[in-house]
Amino acid sequence: MSPNRRLRAGINWLTLATPAGLALARLGGARVARGPDRLWLATGYQLRLPIAPAFTVGSVILTSRDSIDGRLLAHEARHSSQYAALGPLFLPVYGVCAGISWAISGNWGTLNPFERLAGLEDGGYPLRSQRDFAALTAIRRKRPDAS
Repeated sequence: MSPNRRLRAGINWLTLATPAGLALARLGGARVARGPDRLWLATGYQLRLPIAPAFTVGSVILTSRDSIDGRLLAHEARHSSQYAALGPLFLPVYGVCAGISWAISGNWGTLNPFERLAGLEDGGYPLRSQRDFAALTAIRRKRPDAS
């Protein structure tokens, strides 16, 4: 295991993000098991919020699914590193970025720098915003028929 992953796990414990994630997993009725790289996997999470296939709190990856695939796991592991880098500031800064992304693009993740750095496709986010697709559709409808 790399020293960076040990450091990430240690920081997330010290900032209480991982203990908070484990408490949330318990509250949500999830089954918790050790994952790779000092991560915790909490599957079968039953609370309705947040609305996402998976989300991370500290070094705990929570999902309503019975398992988590490799790409989504890699995406969420990157969020765990973001938690370690920002500590208690992660959630409020992430929330502001998600709100700005929603206001501009109509999607929480497409323009959110945290999601972009974690890998949009790995997290299941569209690469283009919903508003981009709507604008392209409107332009196509206005084009005169070429036939």
